[in-house]
Amino acid sequence: MKTVAIIQARMSSTRLPGKVLLPLGDETVLGQVVRRVKLCRRVDEVIVATTDAPDDGAIVRECGQIGVGWYRGSLTDVLGRYHGAARAAGAEVVARVTSDCPLFDPTVLDSMMERFCGLRQNGAGVDYLSNTLKRRYPRGLDAEVFTFAALDKAQAEARADFEREHVTPYFYRHPELFRLSSYEGAEDHAGERWTLDTPEDYQMLQAVYRELGGGIFSTAAVLNFLKRHPEVGRLNAHIEQKKAC
Repeated sequence: MKTVAIIQARMSSTRLPGKVLLPLGDETVLGQVVRRVKLCRRVDEVIVATTDAPDDGAIVRECGQIGVGWYRGSLTDVLGRYHGAARAAGAEVVARVTSDCPLFDPTVLDSMMERFCGLRQNGAGVDYLSNTLKRRYPRGLDAEVFTFAALDKAQAEARADFEREHVTPYFYRHPELFRLSSYEGAEDHAGERWTLDTPEDYQMLQAVYRELGGGIFSTAAVLNFLKRHPEVGRLNAHIEQKKAC
């Protein structure tokens, strides 16, 4: 089955506009995310799903610079945009990653893909696997894996504004329709904030990249650095995540 990782990206972030094209290490934030997702051994193709808003032409140009495919769709109907990207790529299995996670760990997604495929092969069955149903990974290592068939069903049936403005709520709001599975880390690091949504988040991420370099470093390396330098983690510890529902 063809597995496509689709990374959402837009310029119009409310708390930090243009955040995905901010410089970080030797790339932009988006470039770092793409670089990391491309290392996933169980992903056949990586594409960026951006919008048809004029400002997001900058994201299309960045995709050309970093050598990744792109798809443009609705700014407000994110589910429809995502479905269009998956359909255009011929995806049978979709891995969802967002562009504000420049510490994303490819080994986490590979392990999730292994679990997802194993469940489907052994007859247990799964439509949707997420490491956020019960959070134990740091915020910023979020990933979801689901079938295109499930996405197709959500695209056809989701009506609520919230279910169109986001990609996956229709899955976890309707467990009677989909087989859901939770992927949980061995250790609880749910209190760690490694995502990019505010200037404080950017300061924290810059500090990590200055210390660990511009290349690919592991989750363990980040945890060790933050343990040695708790003041870095405090830079954005007070930021509240915007509510998804």
